[in-house]
Amino acid sequence: MWIDSETDIDFLDFEYLKNIIIDIIKNDELSPSSIGIFGDWGSGKSSLMQMCINELQDDDTILCITFNGWLFEGYEDTKTALLGSILDQISDKKSTSQEIKDAIKELYQSVDKLKLAKMGIKYGIDFFLTGGLGTISTLTCQSLISNIKEKGTNLTEEDIKKILRDENPNDKLRENIKSFHDNFEKLLEKTSIRRLVVFIDELDRCNPDTIIETLEGIRLFLFAKNSSFIIGADERQVIYAIKKRYPEINEMQLEIGKEYLEKIIQYPIRIPQLSQREVEYYILCLFFKKDLSNDEFNEILEFIHNKKKGKDFFDFNITYNHLESLNNDIAIKSKEAINLAKQLSPVLADGLNGNPRNCKRFLNSLSMREKMALFREIDIDRRILAKIMLLEYFRPLQFKELAGIQARDKGKPNDIEMIEKESWEDVTDLKSWKKDKWIINWIQNDPKLSDHDLRPYFYFSRESVTRQLNLIPLNLNPDAEEILIKLLKGGEILRKDAINKAKSLSLSDYEKITILNKIIEKFLSDSKLNIELFRSLLEWGADYEILHLETLNCLKMLDCKRLDITFIPPIEKFLLDTKMDSEIKEIVIPWAKINKTLSVAIKSHFGEEK
Repeated sequence: MWIDSETDIDFLDFEYLKNIIIDIIKNDELSPSSIGIFGDWGSGKSSLMQMCINELQDDDTILCITFNGWLFEGYEDTKTALLGSILDQISDKKSTSQEIKDAIKELYQSVDKLKLAKMGIKYGIDFFLTGGLGTISTLTCQSLISNIKEKGTNLTEEDIKKILRDENPNDKLRENIKSFHDNFEKLLEKTSIRRLVVFIDELDRCNPDTIIETLEGIRLFLFAKNSSFIIGADERQVIYAIKKRYPEINEMQLEIGKEYLEKIIQYPIRIPQLSQREVEYYILCLFFKKDLSNDEFNEILEFIHNKKKGKDFFDFNITYNHLESLNNDIAIKSKEAINLAKQLSPVLADGLNGNPRNCKRFLNSLSMREKMALFREIDIDRRILAKIMLLEYFRPLQFKELAGIQARDKGKPNDIEMIEKESWEDVTDLKSWKKDKWIINWIQNDPKLSDHDLRPYFYFSRESVTRQLNLIPLNLNPDAEEILIKLLKGGEILRKDAINKAKSLSLSDYEKITILNKIIEKFLSDSKLNIELFRSLLEWGADYEILHLETLNCLKMLDCKRLDITFIPPIEKFLLDTKMDSEIKEIVIPWAKINKTLSVAIKSHFGEEK
């Protein structure tokens, strides 16, 4: 399996992004600089940062520092944690003279004052009653602690105010900020650091306040000469945090989030979503790393990088013949990986938004099941397993449907063979699959399933069969997440607002399916079926053709004994919206015999069973 963390090996073809970042950092005319590495969760931001750090560290005059605000969240004020962390790493990584040590000590004292100001505000001390924030300019955390110890543990707010009044009232906090800025620049000169590069990662994992605090730490204190700040984040999460922090400005219909971010980030670099070809390349690189020796891996990586340069870039494709011309042994070892990458890349590129981390997690699940089979001494075909898992990930209800049929037919469902032969008139249980283009493509693509006993493949996925699992991680952007929340809350106004908003956005298929699966999961898990949630489910499912069959399969799973007559009209509306007349009637009309309370409503809306 592959570790789920950043890497310094370029599996994502990020060399051109790495080079432009380093070019900006080293350009004296652009210093000081702030660079935003923007991309979705799992898109490779951390890996790109690590590649930059590795190259920059070869230069002794450049000091690279990393800061992860998520680690400090909840424990310390983020602005002062950022300042303190930078000073710590300068002190640790540079041999320092006494003069430099004194300069760092003075900067630490400034950090203490800023920290105390934040602490006072946090605990509700009105510093303006004591002459303004400037009254703490000569106060350090240690001096306050000493006063607290002298007075004992019963220190009141009035006592703290008195301590503050006793400090020098003439200095101003803004002067302290200015002196920190100047002293920091002087420190860089004394340490012979030609360029300080601060990498700030995991910002989009933080809560909105932490995101803003980190950005303000850059804006107010650390924009010193010869420094560069590299911020890795999902741009949409940062804009969302800014809007939450300043809701009153947002109400004025100003693009406050975008404008604020543009003032902080001078050079935005956006990581593109991987294309099908790039996903194929990424999967291949992962398998090359796993299946080949280090020398073989380095040989093939160099070969690929050289081939992809210049005019060959747009037409380059990795084939068995390419590898055979390079090294026959490598080609033989990689043949299965090439076939698997070509099989998976079209579906993963579309279904997972070309997200590298989600692709890697899919492959790790595949690898785990292979090992489980090995431990059970059961032979399975990796490509068949991968095909079954694609259905499990992207069409979980159809996956459950097939699981039941293959169990009944001892691993060889007749319907699958008929669909592969396109003999739909002989299909009995899976007729509705004909309506779904994704399913048809999945069935027709190699390898064929009808020649195999499918029981081993479903045996190692029993959790997905017996429980409602959403295997795709829920990593929606803020707009899509807001749509989901409104749909889950139910109610006609929220539902209409969510659906109208969705129509104004360009949601990916991945986001549409994820939203539907979360609604289905919530609806089926409630002890009492919620009619408003049911309406959200059907209306969302009806709006997009790609969701029709998944929604239909949810109807198949319903226990009609739990329904009352209010559930029938929304189903009729879904029928009218989707034109799935025969498929829906086939499900609903038999309910009239099982649940007599539904009989009249079903006959009224759908007619009688023939």
